[in-house]
Amino acid sequence: MTHPIQGECGFAALGLSTELVRELNKQGITEPTPVQAQAIPVLQEGHDLMASAQTGTGKTAAFLLPALNRLSRPATHHGKGPRVLVLTPTRELAEQVSKVAITYARSTQRCKVVTITGGVPYPVQHRELALPLEVLVATPGRLTDLMRSGRIDFRRLELLVLDEADRMLDMGFIDEVEAIVAQLPQNRQTALFSATLSEAVQRFAAPMLKDPRKVELAPQGLPTANVQQAVHWADGYEHKLKLTAALLQSATETQSIVFVATKADADSIADWLRLEGIKADAMHGDLQQRVRRKVLDRLRRSEIDVLVATDVAARGIDVAGIGQVLNFDLPKFAEDYIHRIGRTGRAGRKGSAISLVTKNDFGAYTRISRRYEVKFEQLELEGLEARFKPGQGRPQGDRGARKPGGYAGNKPRTGQGGGGWKGRDHDQRAPRTDRPYAQNEGGERQFERAPREGFQARSQQPRSYEDRQQKPYGHQSHEGQPREFNRAPREDRFAGKSGDSRSDKPYGKSSYSRDGHRDGQRRDSHHHDGQPRGNGSRYQG
Repeated sequence: MTHPIQGECGFAALGLSTELVRELNKQGITEPTPVQAQAIPVLQEGHDLMASAQTGTGKTAAFLLPALNRLSRPATHHGKGPRVLVLTPTRELAEQVSKVAITYARSTQRCKVVTITGGVPYPVQHRELALPLEVLVATPGRLTDLMRSGRIDFRRLELLVLDEADRMLDMGFIDEVEAIVAQLPQNRQTALFSATLSEAVQRFAAPMLKDPRKVELAPQGLPTANVQQAVHWADGYEHKLKLTAALLQSATETQSIVFVATKADADSIADWLRLEGIKADAMHGDLQQRVRRKVLDRLRRSEIDVLVATDVAARGIDVAGIGQVLNFDLPKFAEDYIHRIGRTGRAGRKGSAISLVTKNDFGAYTRISRRYEVKFEQLELEGLEARFKPGQGRPQGDRGARKPGGYAGNKPRTGQGGGGWKGRDHDQRAPRTDRPYAQNEGGERQFERAPREGFQARSQQPRSYEDRQQKPYGHQSHEGQPREFNRAPREDRFAGKSGDSRSDKPYGKSSYSRDGHRDGQRRDSHHHDGQPRGNGSRYQG
């Protein structure tokens, strides 16, 4: 069942410790968000939880605050392993959760937080896991690697949190998560947070949770209310580039994230924006972890205004200055649209999300608008109006060449220029139907010019048996001259040698002839006199 909303209340009324409430007040946080007001009491009571919460609604604190509050009590088991395990789909999200946990745990004594993700050398993580810790934040892939080596002791584990479970499913972490859960204590408490509670997410969570309480703040998957969502029709890739530059240049007072479909597009579009005078950088999964951290630090320090990113790399980015999200490419899955626009409009701030939609993107656009009942505002920049409109045919002009360049909207379609080789006058050529293959009774092919000498005779007259015979050996001519050989034929090639006789060549030299037959062995292509038979051999004797 859905846990009821308990109304507006302070954190103290939710059962949190005095130290945690004091730390929250220092940061100016006095009232819980709706997801915190519902989720914290459920976790405080010890129930398993399945919550649907958007990014930017305070869901991280919704599970960290009761987790840290639990650490104020003595552990039920002895050991050095973690008491709280948080699994996240990406490195950036893991680092963000760890950062928030460290901030909230300042007032908690002996609360060690460790982050385990890919991109960090194994020896460094081995040393961290060898020391006592309370909170472990990890990605499934790297954690399973360390568990195979026996580096982690989970006997003290009391709480498991699966953050952004829907994204874990999309990224294919089902096997890793199931393998991790199988090694955890059975009497643990489990909390699952997801942007949507789809059937796939619920099937995934069913074996891991025991009689979970559900928390759903709004209709499933409804986008953030304080994000203005708009669409601008586009004719192709180059048109999208021009629209992106214009929209970014008009949003000078805020930072933006541009979402693309591929890593290659992230790099190329970021380079192109820099050429347009826009301070931009790229982030995707192929970048090393230290490079990704450096890019995020530059974004937080406002050294760059635009981040061009893929879906995986952008998960977990929490930058207060992000006021605009541009969907250069619409996501493959509708759920990813929710996570994208969740990068803006966080913590009660206003934001905007603009999607650039071509005819090829219209199917994904329709699925998003129908599933989440979104009424997109339609934008149209002066001078960059699209010829494509919903319900019309394919736009004339740019056909989406996949490389940056000028907008080709005024160029004629390639099919109207005649095609073919450059410089050839195709208009003088008669249509194919006016040039039948055979125009006379004999059916001979008609040529535009006279055939070369001898061609017609050879093409029309059948070859006789004598004509088809190969010329005698040695008479193949090169410009009318007999072919010359590089060396004289060997005399008495097999003289004095039996089938089992040894070669008289020095030790280490090959005893095989040039045609691959061993010296002393008779070859079928030669007569007993050593002369070649027919024309099957290149060499004489």
